Amino acid sequence: MNMKMARNYVYAALLALTALNFAPTLASAQELAHGKFTLAHEVHWGNAKLPAGDYMFSFDPDNGSRLLSLSKVSGTPAGYMVLVPGTEDAKPSGLNRLVLEATPDGLYVSAMQLPEFGMTLDFAVPSHTERQIARAGTTAAAGQ
Repeated sequence: MNMKMARNYVYAALLALTALNFAPTLASAQELAHGKFTLAHEVHWGNAKLPAGDYMFSFDPDNGSRLLSLSKVSGTPAGYMVLVPGTEDAKPSGLNRLVLEATPDGLYVSAMQLPEFGMTLDFAVPSHTERQIARAGTTAAAGQ
């Protein structure tokens, strides 16, 4: 195993251990998807660069603008609007999670899987990436 592969395995293991906890509220696929999560590492999300911290999110699948709203609620508050180029249906089972892809510029969010809401949000990522999945466990209900 070369050093690059070993580093990628270690990095994937660290990501799996990060506190990326989603806390969605119960809703159907036609309602506003919203909840909370924690990023343990800085990530690129669309054209935005999000620092580590606690966030709230909301996405209205019926809104024609196709924008995901992200609000940093820990440390210095900040707000982000990220274009959602595509969505897919997801079975309402399994864990909510972010799919991260490693690039030479850092980690990019390529998908936000929200089976609780019956959808997956897809995001653009620069080419030449290595896919990694950070699992999330459900904590408290959103909107609290």
